[in-house]
Amino acid sequence: MKTDVVIIGAGAVGCAIARELSRYKLDVTVVDKNEDIGGDASKSNSAIIHTGYDASPGTLESQLVAAANPMYDKLAEELDVPFKRIGAILPAITQEQFEKLPEIKHKAFLNRVYDVEYKTGEELLKMEPNLNPEVKGGLYIPRESIIDPFILVQALAENANENGVNFLLNTKVTDIRTENGAVKEVVTTGGTITADYVINAAALYCDEIAAMVGKADYKVVARRGQFYILDKNTDCQVKQIVLPIPTKVTKGKLMCPTIHGNMLVGPTAEDLDNKTDKSVTSDGLVSILEDVKRLIPGVNIRDSITQYSGLRPNRNPEGLHVDVYDDLKGYINLSGVRSTGLTLSVAMGVYVADLMRETGAVMEPKEHFTERRKGVLRFHELDREEQDEAVKRNPLYGKIVCRCETVTEGEILDCIRRPLGARSMDAVKRRVRAGMGRCQGGFCGPKVIEILARELGITVEEVNKNNEGSYMVAGKTR
Repeated sequence: MKTDVVIIGAGAVGCAIARELSRYKLDVTVVDKNEDIGGDASKSNSAIIHTGYDASPGTLESQLVAAANPMYDKLAEELDVPFKRIGAILPAITQEQFEKLPEIKHKAFLNRVYDVEYKTGEELLKMEPNLNPEVKGGLYIPRESIIDPFILVQALAENANENGVNFLLNTKVTDIRTENGAVKEVVTTGGTITADYVINAAALYCDEIAAMVGKADYKVVARRGQFYILDKNTDCQVKQIVLPIPTKVTKGKLMCPTIHGNMLVGPTAEDLDNKTDKSVTSDGLVSILEDVKRLIPGVNIRDSITQYSGLRPNRNPEGLHVDVYDDLKGYINLSGVRSTGLTLSVAMGVYVADLMRETGAVMEPKEHFTERRKGVLRFHELDREEQDEAVKRNPLYGKIVCRCETVTEGEILDCIRRPLGARSMDAVKRRVRAGMGRCQGGFCGPKVIEILARELGITVEEVNKNNEGSYMVAGKTR
């Protein structure tokens, strides 16, 4: 197989780069070891679009986050991605925290986030009545926002695919061959790909990919973040993102609404040697409760409907890097993309495209680029009249499969049948939320298995939870 560009990694950054490159007359192929788009870190994060107010000033990360944040209003509208600018507050509970506020506000200024405001304790309690009443004051960051991270990545990938990008999933990169100081071939479990450019956007595994071309002058350690998700009806809620005063190690444990109305609480920050350990621990969950209660004393963890963890690629030495090399033409190495990776992904796409131009790539814009994408119909968001019209067009929109999230069979079929469609239970869940409600798939799970088996032409015993071999059903009982 021959292509112009191979992008390794189909997470938010890889898919954003793919979409940006699809604006040009380039043959682009995205390769990912997983069965679905979404990478690893992009599937399990806090779903916040940051302003970059607390980034290290003058860094590439600060530059990209500050550039990306204002891009989301237009992007979310074009690609039909749920997105809300709800703002964030940074309350100071202790005097020591209160004294740090001027430093944090000045840091925001250095990062070109000029709209951060001081708020008194009384003002913050009016904004968030469930805050710790001992709050002494704080900061308000109005452009901190929330998004559906799953749909964002799907939208970027689907739009890139519609504009000609090829996606090879379930395909692991095993080697990169070079010749005369330039990349030549990418060897994968699905065959060898000849390419002029290789972009390493493999996140957790970017150091292993870099080692294939002798450029692994850093190490990636998985930093695990554990979260609670609370039921939509929990009695203690917040309207804004409530952030703790950050430390040198972590942004801390927060509480915020999700785009779909649940409460998200966490995360921890634990460095692991294992890049696949996404387990949750009793110690980690206890630490979340202890820390968040200092901000929101009434938070009700008994209303948790699930817990999960995600792994962030923590670079050592730390720092976000986008590297090109005089002695290896055509290779672009991304590393150190951490908690702001979801936010900066769309700016990274533009940055990498311009870097390719600077290093000699012919970047001729396409005459016709499709910039809009229509997502799966979200039936529960329609009013009664619109729902009636949808059912008239397709009666399967009147057949509720997931009661908790009001997901119809029509939506599930759409998410399976569309380009880069769902091929597993988790892939369906990420696209239309079947199984993300209070019962966590206890009611709808068997029906989703049946639909997947029917649509994919396989038996129910062959339906996977996610990657190959993660079967949902062991066999028949009668």
